[in-house]
Amino acid sequence: MRELSVFVDESGDLGGESKHYLLALVFHGQADDLGRTIRLYEGDLAVRGLEDVPLHLSPLLRGNDAYAAMEPKRRAAYLASFGTFVQHSPFTYHVFVYRKSEFRDRASLGARMRRDLVEFLFDHIERLQGFDLVKIYYDDGQALVTRALHDGFEYALAREAVIYRDARPDGYRMLQVADYACGVELAALRYDAHEENATDWLFFGTRRDFVKTFLRKLRKHLL
Repeated sequence: MRELSVFVDESGDLGGESKHYLLALVFHGQADDLGRTIRLYEGDLAVRGLEDVPLHLSPLLRGNDAYAAMEPKRRAAYLASFGTFVQHSPFTYHVFVYRKSEFRDRASLGARMRRDLVEFLFDHIERLQGFDLVKIYYDDGQALVTRALHDGFEYALAREAVIYRDARPDGYRMLQVADYACGVELAALRYDAHEENATDWLFFGTRRDFVKTFLRKLRKHLL
């Protein structure tokens, strides 16, 4: 049985000050072995003297949550190690980007998200239909996203082909990849608008450094 896993994350508080809302989907065919790249990543963490902390890019950059007691140099080491893991792992991804000012309310954003998701899935319907089972992993963090996932996948695919699993990043490396993809694509928006901040400069460097070291390597996986 061919199985496809879809890992979902979002970036940008719907009611906050952020200009954009991002929705990331990471696709991993279970026949594509992740074991080797995971072992290399865990080995690299050990060599660097780092604990295996589940990656959460925004807290890492800001020094919050699990990274609160870490110096920037140590957090940068985590970022570099995970970036190498992303570069060599077998997955594809897509990020939907929305400028929040273009939507009058959450309902209108949700409607656009569902429409975009359906169009994207139909653009790749032959690939999706090549799998016997599709599993979607999302932590139900935003009801708007959960509704879009249900409506989009159940419209494009047979209902019985989709299984929903509550998931946490500490249990799935690819959920961490979805988080990373959201964060890097959000940083790309800032660099493109010349709105990068001191934290971006500290961890990503100049726009040229960011594109070479982070964005280009991630987008090699773009679907």
